[in-house]
Amino acid sequence: MTWRVYSLRQSVATAAFLLAACFDLVASAHGQDVSPAHIDITAKTLAFEVVSVRPAKPNCLGMSTDGSPGRYMGRCITLWGMIYNAYEVRSFQDYPPGLPAWADKDTFDIEAKADDDTTAAMKKLSMREQGHMGREMLQSLLAERFKLRVHYDSRVQPVYELVLAKGGFKLKPLPADEKPGGMSGGPGRMTIHGMSFEAFAHFMSLSNLAGRTVVDKTGLTGNYDIDLKWTPDDQQGTPDAGPTLFTALEEQLGLKLVPAKGPVETLVIDHVERPSEN
Repeated sequence: MTWRVYSLRQSVATAAFLLAACFDLVASAHGQDVSPAHIDITAKTLAFEVVSVRPAKPNCLGMSTDGSPGRYMGRCITLWGMIYNAYEVRSFQDYPPGLPAWADKDTFDIEAKADDDTTAAMKKLSMREQGHMGREMLQSLLAERFKLRVHYDSRVQPVYELVLAKGGFKLKPLPADEKPGGMSGGPGRMTIHGMSFEAFAHFMSLSNLAGRTVVDKTGLTGNYDIDLKWTPDDQQGTPDAGPTLFTALEEQLGLKLVPAKGPVETLVIDHVERPSEN
């Protein structure tokens, strides 16, 4: 399991992030519960047994994180970076209300290790389940050492509505007796075998493909095969550039993203303190 840190000024539309986001959505299409509460491998609260939090060296460069089952390590990482990992904040959203200025300025070196039983149990889980557990353990670390308290609030923000394009819908539903699942992708391409448009819109929101939350307004049910190719914005203008994401959605799938405003779940910081001593 590899943790990733992104600032709000960086794009998260990378192949690795897209694949990770799809694990949950494909499982949702199968009707599986993928919430952390569903993963009960221990009878105790999921938390690291040993945690070290130290100020990073002055002027350190290269914020990074890494991890394996039962472990977390951050170098030159900000509190905002850890919150980003722990709560899967969408990169296009503003800083969470209540986040102090030092949380995106002060840097720390973090090392955390779970007990042997938890680590062994995590190794038997899927990458998706390990990710859920890892985030819950990081949330516990933030609550204990940074006294972090958060809640979610629904706020009206710019969104995109996913609708049927006037040129005609180009996909056929997956047969009822065919099981959805399986995907591949990378920058500017994705192939998904069987996904609902509700899940597809959620996936586009998490992966920041459109830069806003995407809401399904197609009115269609069932699962569909999705095969999409486009040229990312930072490569537009090159000699071999293909269509933008917006154009590709309309030309290849018969879908369209329409600007609108709607309620978006937003993380709010209720309380946070500089970390306690080791």
